Formats: sequence, C-alpha cells, structure tokens
Amino acid sequence: MPTERFQFTGEGGHQLAAALELPDGEPAAYALFAHCFTCGKDTLAAKRISVALAARGIAVLRFDFTGLGSSEGEFANSTFSSNVADLVRAADHLRNTRKAPSILIGHSLGGAAILAAAGKIPEAKAVATIAAPSDPAHVTGLFREHLDTIRAQGEVEVSLAGRPFQIRREFLDDIAEHALMKDVSGLHKALLVMQSPVDDTVGIDNATRIFVAARHPKSFVSLDHADHLLSKPADALYAADVIAAWASRYIDAAKPIDLAEPRKVVVQETRKSKFNQTITVGPHHLVADEPVAAGGEDAGPGPYDYLLAGLGACTSMTMRLYADRKSLPLERVTVTLKHSKIYARDCEECETREGMLDQIERDIAMDGALDVEQRKKLMEIADKCPVHRTLTSEIRIVTRAVD
Repeated sequence: MPTERFQFTGEGGHQLAAALELPDGEPAAYALFAHCFTCGKDTLAAKRISVALAARGIAVLRFDFTGLGSSEGEFANSTFSSNVADLVRAADHLRNTRKAPSILIGHSLGGAAILAAAGKIPEAKAVATIAAPSDPAHVTGLFREHLDTIRAQGEVEVSLAGRPFQIRREFLDDIAEHALMKDVSGLHKALLVMQSPVDDTVGIDNATRIFVAARHPKSFVSLDHADHLLSKPADALYAADVIAAWASRYIDAAKPIDLAEPRKVVVQETRKSKFNQTITVGPHHLVADEPVAAGGEDAGPGPYDYLLAGLGACTSMTMRLYADRKSLPLERVTVTLKHSKIYARDCEECETREGMLDQIERDIAMDGALDVEQRKKLMEIADKCPVHRTLTSEIRIVTRAVD
C-alpha cells in the first residue's frame, strides 16, 4: 500500500510533515490521526494503526505536530490549542486535496486534542480515542516536579521518555483553560472510547469520565493487557480492526467497507525469541514459533502446523456442508494430519522420481449412523475441499518488497 508524504501549513505558519496511508484502490473513507504527547507520526502505534486501516480501505493522514519529528517550528511554542488548530488545518488540507475526514482518531493527548477539534470538522461522523485523558492537564503529571519552577521561571527543560523538551508557562496556562468534558458532551458524533485497564500512564478512570459525559451513540472497548503506547503489534492491529468495523456503521463511505472480503494475514516478528511471530487475521490474534528441537521456544504452532490445521479445518467444514445439505446422519468429523518427507521413488503415483517429496497424511474419523455408501461419498467430498485443491494444484505466489 502506498504512503504519500508531503507538508502542509500549520496554524503558526510552519510547514508540518505529514504522511497519508492509502489503500491499494479507491479509499472507502478518510481518517485523521493525532499522535500522543511528544511522540510523532511515525511512532509504532500511529504507523501500525494507519497501515492496518489502509489495508481495510480507509486512508489515514497522520502528521507531526509543531516542533516534533520532521515538522518545522519549536515545540516550546506549541500548546494544546495550537495542536487542536493544526488538526483542523490537517482536515482542511484533506478537504482541499482529497476528501474531508469522516473518521477522527486520537492517541493519548492526541485523543483529547481530537475531541476538542471534532466540533470544528463538520464532515467527521465518527471519533475514536485510544488511552485519552479526560483532562488535557493530565499530561502535567509527566513533569509534575517541575511545575513550580516552570511557573516561576517561565520556561524549563524537562526530560520526557529520555528526550529533552522545553515546557513554558503558556503551555500550562493553555491546558488549564480547556473544559474538555464540555466538548465531549456536545460532540454530536459517534464516539468509540478504547482504553487498557492496566494503562499506568492514563488510568481507565479517564475513559469512564469521557464515556459518561458523551451522548449516544457511544461505545467502549477494553484493550486488555495493552500498555499505554500500544507497543505490541497485536494491540495496535486489534485497535485498527475494531475502529474499521465500528466506523463502518456511521460514515458515508465512497464505497462500502467490505468486512466480508478476503482478509489479509499479517505475520510479524515479536523479537521475543529467534522464531516467535504474531499472526493477525482480522480480529483474531495467533502466535507461531518452532519446537525447541528446531531452535524455537515452542510458544505456538509452527508454520507446517498451521498449514495442516488449514487443510484439516477446510476438510471438516466441506464434509459438514455436504452432510447437512444431503441430510446425512454425520454427527462429528475428526481430521488428524501429519507432514513428513519421503523419497520420490517410494511414491508410485508421483510424477517426480528423484529426490524428496512432501507428504501429508490425513486420517478422517466420522461419527454417526452412516452406511458404507455415505462414508464413501463423504471421503470423496473431503478431497474437494478448497484448501486441498489449492495444495494439489499449480500455485502462483507473488512476492514484493515493501518500503
């Protein structure tokens, strides 16, 4: 999927660096993403969520706020109000060059900013927050020991996530003036509140206050076990899947978001061990690994295990469909599979005569009062399952390098 990088003019006249994640075809809708405090458009959560939404047909614009990432200006001159204004400018840019965003997404303080900006973006129909504080002043807890000094001296350098930032008195004064709950109660847009119950940066009580203040339609989704920055790929991908499914009820898409179309399988290294992988298929999250004997930690099934599981599941499903359609007394199907390598010369019906071949052994048990002919027919049907046909036919695999 393509990423279009460009700049647009922010509220303070500075050029703000932006990235627009685009789906392969015509976008079903456009979304605007606001990143967390002192983060940037290319943080793991922002990028993973944007890319995952683009895979579901939703184009996503994310950008660096003033003085962050590749954007111009000084961070010390930015305030919560300037961030809100820059979000409105970003929506204006989308409106003028593509189409105004119908979905607004904000992470952490970006969630508070997106709530404050939502009323100024009339085309937006759906607003989603992730780990958002109910009061912008919550962010001062990150540097609470410097508050008196900032007010006394007017400006102090503080360390946030190991990086130095200048915080000015104007920033404190600005966030103190914002009554975010008033914005939430007057939102008049569909709201999705997403929060982890174990978030130790923004507590779940913030989500409660936002949810209670909002009017319907409103939804809450718990991001169980996720940290504040959604550093685990599976958490960010889950958030994207939920947002796409939820938003499809409220937006006027250029084309329907087809949640029934073939879903992409995303496999990504966790780096927890040599072979450990996360697998995301729509809302489903799996783990893959190799056995200890093969150098892994056996934290999940191996690649061939999943291959056999796919064939086994398809076999059982195909037999079930046929049995139900023909009203056969099939009570339960059990498919047991095994993969191995054999010498080609030991396979009489194989065209290949030299070297080694892959062999899959599939044993099928059928429970129920089936006669001989019914069992024979069901065994024939087993070989007609789509995965079986795929594995025994010519397969074309197209591999591309993605930047």
